[in-house]
Amino acid sequence: MAMEYYEGVGRRKTAVARVRLFSEGDGGFVVNDRQLDEYLSRHWDVLHAREPLEATDTENRFTVSVLVKGGGIRGQAGAIRLGVARALLKFNPDLRPVLRKGGFLTRDARVKERKKPGLKRARKAPQYTKR
Repeated sequence: MAMEYYEGVGRRKTAVARVRLFSEGDGGFVVNDRQLDEYLSRHWDVLHAREPLEATDTENRFTVSVLVKGGGIRGQAGAIRLGVARALLKFNPDLRPVLRKGGFLTRDARVKERKKPGLKRARKAPQYTKR
């Protein structure tokens, strides 16, 4: 028999995380075949990624498996967070108020603004010289 899991996709900046919550869980958290705290070096990022599980008291109920690509470490942590929250919603739709209140279901749409022609960066213009 195949193991049952709940899947959620999270995105942040250019990072995309495909999260699977396996129901026969022991609380393990694996990202790209490495332990979470080994993959995300900053303690804050580890806490950030685990937040939805802690808010819903489901830390030791699932084994979490994540495949994350693109972006930087911070963006990947945010993508994992959203993916975990969406997967929890598929597991139990009654968790929506708790996840919504914590802000875990809101996609952070902020991305890097593109560089415009004639400017040095997205908005920085060359210095004005009168003569």
